[in-house]
Amino acid sequence: MLNRCILIFTQFSNIDKINQLREKYDPVVDKVAPHITLVFPFKSNISAFKIKEHMEKNIEGIRPFEIELQGISGESKNYLFLNVIKGKKILTKLHERLYTGILEKYKPEFFKTTEFKPHLTLGRIDDDKEFIEAVKDTEDFNETFKTTVRKITLEIIGENQESIIETEVYLK
Repeated sequence: MLNRCILIFTQFSNIDKINQLREKYDPVVDKVAPHITLVFPFKSNISAFKIKEHMEKNIEGIRPFEIELQGISGESKNYLFLNVIKGKKILTKLHERLYTGILEKYKPEFFKTTEFKPHLTLGRIDDDKEFIEAVKDTEDFNETFKTTVRKITLEIIGENQESIIETEVYLK
């Protein structure tokens, strides 16, 4: 059984600012590039071909689109999020479409009570005191990040949490 997820790897001209924060707060900074998760990690034996077919079917009609991220929020379970301020509706539509058909049963339970909030994870801090400090340290971080989303990626999460790109599907 493979552990996979579907995500968007982000390309920003000022990505170094994201990487500086991730180096400080994200334990998987060296294993996976900055990204926005659309389908959260799931374990299955579904073939890559079938998942790619599902991805292609569910992105039909969605053209490349602009996203903009700005502002950091501290979220439950001690996560630091870089918030999406432009492109939320399309990201949410992709998220909802992808969690249909063969992937429907993998939708996490928490989405029954929590709305999907598109974001880029900057870090996870397990110690509550350190987390509160990280939120305080980043509250004035107002850098804006803009890019055009052109593809979505199916990745395998390796045994050591490393990202292995399995396939990519381009928006048309």
